[in-house]
Amino acid sequence: MTNRSPKPWDRKNPLSPEAHTKLTPEQIEQAKARAEAAGRRYPNLVDNMYIAAQARKQGKRKALT
Repeated sequence: MTNRSPKPWDRKNPLSPEAHTKLTPEQIEQAKARAEAAGRRYPNLVDNMYIAAQARKQGKRKALT
């Protein structure tokens, strides 16, 4: 068995604004497409987190304004 990090809903919210990632309209569309592919009407937390993580990996993180 492997150790896994706590699920998103079991973690505390990040305290600093830099820890938040605001999705761009393009990223929101990607999250909607991911949800639709999975048979959901709208994106959930996991879809949004996945898209935000992909943006961070590519260096396209957008700061909150």
